[in-house]
Formats: sequence, structure tokens, C-alpha cells
Amino acid sequence: MSAIEDLKKTVALLRSPEGCPWDREQTHQSLADCLVEECCEVLDTIDRNDMEHMREELGDLLLQVLMHAQMAEEKGIFDFEAVAADINAKLIRRHPHVFGNERLLDPDQVLKRWDEIKATEKASASQQSIFGSLPPRLPALLFAWKVYKQIQKKGLDSGEWIDEEKVAESAEEMNEENVGRLLFEIAAACRRVKIDPESALRRYTQRMIEAIERNEQEDR
Repeated sequence: MSAIEDLKKTVALLRSPEGCPWDREQTHQSLADCLVEECCEVLDTIDRNDMEHMREELGDLLLQVLMHAQMAEEKGIFDFEAVAADINAKLIRRHPHVFGNERLLDPDQVLKRWDEIKATEKASASQQSIFGSLPPRLPALLFAWKVYKQIQKKGLDSGEWIDEEKVAESAEEMNEENVGRLLFEIAAACRRVKIDPESALRRYTQRMIEAIERNEQEDR
């Protein structure tokens, strides 16, 4: 049995009734921050050129992938094999100069062709989404900032989601010191009531996006 198969069996056991109580209670949402943290730790080993610890941190990151795949498999949605098959198919599709008849010898040509293929794959989804140009996984506060920028830029109706008059009034009194204090106080309050501010803001912003997109589609 390969090391990957061994690891998959270990993760499945940890999630089973005979496994670990902590692992069993985890969800995609509860592990989201762990995934970000593990990515950052891998990046740290790269910055320090620490090959010894990179191996360990890549293992921690792989564990996150397997945990999410295992949770999806338990619900009959997809499994790790499907994840691996999808990325393998994508790599073949986006490297026609390796797996097809195209000949691209210049790295710049390769990147250009990659972007062309990616744009074709994403075209329908991007056309349907007003916010399709935004990176899919920004930190929640930066994501909210960019979403509001799009709302202003395109003159979208934010409806009940944003009190524009209150935003304008608050902005007149704000400076960097006040904003920093306010954000820290919000983080502290969330800590007291055990609410993850990152998840709370991301979910609220996503619900707002979905509502605005529905309204825009109805108006077309």
C-alpha cells in the first residue's frame, strides 16, 4: 500500500466513530482557517529556504486536503480520487504543448496559452457573476473592501445590506487610528462571544453578493 493510501486510511479512521472526537466534529468551515495557516507555514519555509521543515509543512497541508476530501466523501459529494483526477485532467488540458500537438518553447508563450485556456474554461462563470473578477479566496476584510469597491464602481443597488448614509457619515469621522481601534474592538468582542470574525464577515459578504446578483439578473 502506498503512503497516500496509508494516509487516507488514517484520516478516514480519525473521522470514524472509533476515531478522534475532535476530528469527527470538524467541518469545512471550521478547518478553513487551518488551511490558510498551513499554507502560510509552507510559504515561511520557502522564504527561509528550510527544506527540512518544508517537507513537514507540506505534509500538514496535504492533511488539510485529505480532511476536506474525506468530509465530502462522507456526504457522497466527491472523494480524494475525484480531486486528483480533476487536477490531472486540468494539467493535461492546459499543457497542449506537452500532451498535444502544439509547440510552445518560450515560457512567455506557455503562460499566454495557459491564460487563454483558463479564460475559455471560466468564461461562462465570469459572465454570470458581477464580481467574477475578484480572487476567490482573499482575507475576508480585503474581500469585503473589494466587493464594496465593485458596488460603488458599477453603481449597484446594495439595498438592505448596506446603509449608505451611515457609511458616509462614519467615513467623515474616521482616520487610521480610529479604524484600527474599531477593528480591534470588534475582534475582541468576537473573541468574547466565540464568533470567528473572518467567517462571519465572509459569509455576510457572500450573502450580499448573491442577493445583488439575483437582483441584477432579474433586471436584465
